[in-house]
Amino acid sequence: MELTNIGTIKDVMSRNGFTFSKALGQNFLINPSVCPRIAEMGGCKSGTAAIEIGTGVGVLTKELAERCDKVIAVEIDERLKPVLAETLADHDNIEIVFGDILKTDLSALIKEKIPEYDEIVVCANLPYYITSPVIMKLLEERPPIRSITVMVQKEAADRLCAEMGTRECGAVTAAVNYYSKPQMLFRVNRGSFMPAPNVDSAVIRLDIPEQPRYNVSDEKLFFRIVRASFAQRRKQILNPLSSALGIPKQELAVMLVKCGIKQTARPEELKMEDLVALCEAIAGKK
Repeated sequence: MELTNIGTIKDVMSRNGFTFSKALGQNFLINPSVCPRIAEMGGCKSGTAAIEIGTGVGVLTKELAERCDKVIAVEIDERLKPVLAETLADHDNIEIVFGDILKTDLSALIKEKIPEYDEIVVCANLPYYITSPVIMKLLEERPPIRSITVMVQKEAADRLCAEMGTRECGAVTAAVNYYSKPQMLFRVNRGSFMPAPNVDSAVIRLDIPEQPRYNVSDEKLFFRIVRASFAQRRKQILNPLSSALGIPKQELAVMLVKCGIKQTARPEELKMEDLVALCEAIAGKK
């Protein structure tokens, strides 16, 4: 069954009484070249297991199953049960778990479903409205996964993969860099979907190292600094940091200078090393 063929998709959906849900951000892929690239560039191969978030009609699921030993797909829309039973009938290495990924204990799911795999990757075509929450959940909870390869809105991809110290970076950029090494893989135009969204997309990969990329003595403090710094991205960090952390501006200004950061610095000028150094300086004063 050719799952990127518009006629095939419409026929399957019609037979099973399925209609698109705007609330769930459902835009299904009809470009046949995209999902094979996601699966291959996402590290799917023999000896690995893949976790998919959101199946759609199973286009990416099928490609993952043809490369990985096992696929666990988490899908929120139970209306897709009969659709997926038909579109994925030829693959016996797929298990669909119906539920909300944001309410799913991924580590527990892995332990239950695929405990024997050392190589586990996440691949997904994420609905735009839950991109950041899903990515941050995957990173913050630290499940035993090696990489996250996802298709997201192009604007979000640019922010997530921006180089620290540039105008494009934000708090989410710092968070993603803290937990992983992000890279842009390729762009996907809006005509690759049915129904077509109003924006283009891009596929990114976040490689998760076995050891943290950056070591801080107080992780909660680090992210308080990140959030406060980027709360007003175009303004100097001194005032919002002083207010958020309860540190007098004069004292904080001295810390900034000692860390090699200008007192007039804006968040978009900060490298990860600057944020780490500042965190350690503030932690040392407690």
